[in-house]
Amino acid sequence: MAHIIVVGNEKGGAGKSTVSMHVATALARMGHKVSALDLDLRQKTFGRYAENRRKFLEKSGLGLASPYYHDLPEVDPETLKQGENIYDRRLSAAVAELEPDSDFIVIDCPGSHTRLSQVAHSLADTLVTPLNDSFVDFDLLAHVDDDGKKIIGPSVYSEMVWNARQLRAQAGLRPIDWVVVRNRLGAQQMVNKKKMGDALENLAKRIGFRTAPGFNERVIFRELFPRGLTLLDLKDVGVKQLNISNVAARQELRDLIKALDLPGVEVDF
Repeated sequence: MAHIIVVGNEKGGAGKSTVSMHVATALARMGHKVSALDLDLRQKTFGRYAENRRKFLEKSGLGLASPYYHDLPEVDPETLKQGENIYDRRLSAAVAELEPDSDFIVIDCPGSHTRLSQVAHSLADTLVTPLNDSFVDFDLLAHVDDDGKKIIGPSVYSEMVWNARQLRAQAGLRPIDWVVVRNRLGAQQMVNKKKMGDALENLAKRIGFRTAPGFNERVIFRELFPRGLTLLDLKDVGVKQLNISNVAARQELRDLIKALDLPGVEVDF
């Protein structure tokens, strides 16, 4: 069976689609069969990223390894059973189609609370939650006191993950490996950065997730999107000498893939 990686966070702007594309492409470049789904049916940033890649590679005549992007299939409402949700059927049909021929399925969730996102979280073998390094974003996971030190209680997203874990337990499935990724970090060692690290470490013990390093805030990620490229593709498209920032970003991706500890994956870049 395919290992399902869900990239989720109910707050926009955390870099979910960038993380999704880089993880999916890295796995594909390492020789794994990777399928991709975008559950943000309105914006489809992950889907647009994948389509940009397909067009650029076709135009350039390059045969770079890529994830196989798949739109959710349409479903005739007349075929639904009584009480069945159409989005449940669309997602389950997509996963059922992709699973037999995939090592990994990467699912990018919208930055909002939707039925599709709820169901996807219950399917996750690995849940990756990119989180901006601020207490505004931390509030998605838990509420803290005014100095950011004492955790008052879990927030709505953590409760949704807990519900997803319960559903998987009832179905006899293995537990979700939840990884919170500290993303879009600043390079400087700020007081807020340390406070965030302490708060996450405290919360991780209480609600059961691991933390992993993500990407620093870098212009390169915005430049790669129109061509659908990732950090690993730069030399293949003619960049002979990577600058210091690109080398550092590539190492950040390597560290992230290693931290996810995915089955059968040996990082070789």
